Amino acid sequence: MRIGLHVSIAGSIWGSLERAKALGCNTMQIFSRNPRGWQVSALGKSDVDKFRKLKAAYDIFPVVVHIPYIINLSTPDKILYKRSIDAYIDDIARADALGAEYFVTHLGSHVGSGEDNGIRRFSSALKLIIKKSRPKTMILLENTAGSGSCIGYNFEHLRRIMDDIGAPGNMGVCFDTAHAFEAGYDLKSASGAKKAFGEFERLVGLDKIKVVHFNDSMSSFGSHADRHQHIGKGDIGKEGLGRVINHPGLKGAAFIMETPKDSDRDDKMNMVIAGKLVKR
Repeated sequence: MRIGLHVSIAGSIWGSLERAKALGCNTMQIFSRNPRGWQVSALGKSDVDKFRKLKAAYDIFPVVVHIPYIINLSTPDKILYKRSIDAYIDDIARADALGAEYFVTHLGSHVGSGEDNGIRRFSSALKLIIKKSRPKTMILLENTAGSGSCIGYNFEHLRRIMDDIGAPGNMGVCFDTAHAFEAGYDLKSASGAKKAFGEFERLVGLDKIKVVHFNDSMSSFGSHADRHQHIGKGDIGKEGLGRVINHPGLKGAAFIMETPKDSDRDDKMNMVIAGKLVKR
C-alpha cells in the first residue's frame, strides 16, 4: 500500500525524496516551486537527473506534484486567467521533467461571477492547457471544502468538468477526505461514508480516484472551512478514516497526508497512525 506525505523541496528538489524516505514514505507530494509567487527558477538538468535516480532507487511511487496556490483557472479576471494558464503549462512541464505520475489541481474560485461561469472558465482553460502541453503526467481534479467562492465542493462539479473536457485518459481525481467532510459528505459514520462513496461512484467513478489526500478535519461537518488535522484527532476520527483507507474501491490509490507539521515528529506520528489503520 502506498502511504506518504506532502514534503518540502527546501534546499533542492531532489532533497524532497530523501526527506520522504527518512519519514517512511513510499509515495509523496511536492510543490515543484514556490506555491505563492509567480517567479519561477528553471529546473537544472543535474537536479532533474538526480531526482529521477533517487525516485527509482527509493521506490517512491507515485510522485505527485501539486499546483501552486496562486493559479486560478476559474477567475473572471482576463489578466489573471491568461497568467494562470501560462503558469499551469509551465508547471505541467516541470512535473513531466521530474517524471511525476500525477499533477493535482484545485479548481479555483469564481470570485463572485457564479459557479456555472467558474466551471465553464475552468473547463475551457484546462482544454487549452491539455492541447498545448500534451502532458505525460495525469491531471487530477481535487475536490474542495467550498470555502468562499471556490468550486469543486460538489461531486457534480467534477462530473461536469470531465464531461466538458471529454474525460480524457490523462485525467483523474484527487479525493481529499477533510474537504469532502467539510463540504457536507459525512465520512465519519458508516452510513454517511457509504452514501458519499456511492454518490461519487454514480457521478464520477471510484476508479478515477488515483490519490487520496488523507486528512482529518479540524473543522466541523459541513462547515466549508478548509482546516486539516492530525489523523484521528479531528472530527472525522480514526474509525471514519479507517473505513476510507480500507475501502475496496480505493485499493489502487495512493494515500498522502497534508497534516499539520511543526517538526518531523508530527509527520512520523501520522505515518505510524495511518499505517495502523490499514487492515492487513
